[in-house]
Amino acid sequence: MSLSRVNASAATLTKNRTEDSVVPLSGMCVTCVDGCIGMCEIGKSAYRGHEVIYPQPFGVITTAAEKVYPIDYSHLNIMGTAVGAHGVEADSDKAIFPAVNTEVRLGHDNGLKFKLPIMIPGIGSTNIAKNNWEGLAIGTALAGTGLTIGENVVGMDPESKIKNGRVVDTVDLKRRVTLFTDNQRDGYGAIVLQANVEDTRLGVQEYGIEKLGVQCVELKWGQGAKDIGGEVKIRDLKKAQLLYERGYVVLPNPTDPEVIKAFERGSFKEFERHSRVGMVAEESFAQRVEELRKAGAKYVFLKTGAYRPADLARAVKFASKYRIDLLTVDGAGGGTGMSPWRMMNEWGVPPVEIHSLMYQYTKRLADKGEYVAPLVAAGGFTFEDQIFKAIALGAPFVKLAGMARGPIAAAMVGKTIGKTIEDRQLPVYVERFGDTIDEIFVTASELRHELGDDEFQKLPAGAIGLYTYYERLAQGLRQLMCGSRKFALEYVARDDLAALTPEAAEISGIPYVMDVDKEEVDAILDA
Repeated sequence: MSLSRVNASAATLTKNRTEDSVVPLSGMCVTCVDGCIGMCEIGKSAYRGHEVIYPQPFGVITTAAEKVYPIDYSHLNIMGTAVGAHGVEADSDKAIFPAVNTEVRLGHDNGLKFKLPIMIPGIGSTNIAKNNWEGLAIGTALAGTGLTIGENVVGMDPESKIKNGRVVDTVDLKRRVTLFTDNQRDGYGAIVLQANVEDTRLGVQEYGIEKLGVQCVELKWGQGAKDIGGEVKIRDLKKAQLLYERGYVVLPNPTDPEVIKAFERGSFKEFERHSRVGMVAEESFAQRVEELRKAGAKYVFLKTGAYRPADLARAVKFASKYRIDLLTVDGAGGGTGMSPWRMMNEWGVPPVEIHSLMYQYTKRLADKGEYVAPLVAAGGFTFEDQIFKAIALGAPFVKLAGMARGPIAAAMVGKTIGKTIEDRQLPVYVERFGDTIDEIFVTASELRHELGDDEFQKLPAGAIGLYTYYERLAQGLRQLMCGSRKFALEYVARDDLAALTPEAAEISGIPYVMDVDKEEVDAILDA
């Protein structure tokens, strides 16, 4: 059985001529005909070359791998019970799902508080992030969860002011931070400022701490979608040249006279801006953590990608040794921006596997009495059952689920609905619920009551969309937790899961469903 689709995908806007007759290994049509215009990825690569490495159209899409992994989170099921309750009195009138507490406390001083166990990992300099930031930031703030400003935001901003290689003023980063902080309620949630190699050289995190009041900063080793630095496409020659001058890798060289002529002739229409890959070493890691704390960072996080197990071990150990406040581990296949398509599908350790290793390594340190950082498990999660499973699989160490594409989609849909209301062009599918914000968004009355009419009227529809999506996740999670009789997240445990296949059991360490409760079953039946 083939686990991947090769040579044709909606992500690269390619397809096979004979879609029902394809060679599994190569993805090519069984009969490749002389005279075909080249609709497949090979064919498109014959005339657009390296452009076809990336998902398209860039700037208006988010992408994630379509590879079918041998084991995934659907191979684990949540176990319910008819007995007892944890975190509330075992009374049918008290043990109801609205009573479930989904709040989380984090940080060395427990000073970070989230209403839901959700963190949006790094959303950086891509257009899809920038164009939807208003909805993401305000919606996250209203929901009381976490949002990470990803890499390259300052470097990509033409209005950033940089002197002697260090940032002294920004427009986009300032906007991203204040959209969250201006809408934060009762101290819930967190805005996190991430940095890669270029950001560190520019002093982005020091600027964010000193000038914008950022408390949480994150060191970035990588992500699940790719094992190289971030990349975007640039359609403007002047901007490509500006980024080249700021030290980015820009291909082709936008200062080369021949390249400029080719661009002006229309031989190609986009430049690629790439970030450098980091070089992890313990000494430089420790030094950077110390620098950030001295600069005033209250909380220091680390995010790592789907690298080989030895790198995961480094992340877990360094996070322990240097008392990192939160460690995010992102499984292969995730993604929000413009990762190379084949890389996104064929690189890295998949989520169940990397999260199982993450648990093993963390438990090993905890069993020795060493400090272990609270964990965020990330890797394509979209709904409440996956949040529950991620927390249970890594219990008691996993505190949050990292989610990006789902929240972005919710913000985009909310924004689109808002625009169709303004344009009086609501599609029938939505119009059946009404033709105003208050009628269509089920949380509108709640938000209007909490914020007041004036503040509610200022909310962008994208923010209401994200808030409403989170409202659904919150209620769904409470229902699942109630069914497992766990009325606070601290009680969710690995024995709340069962593996549906022996393979899933072997990888995760979660018992096979036919072996769950064996000792208790014997005690009941033999009593």
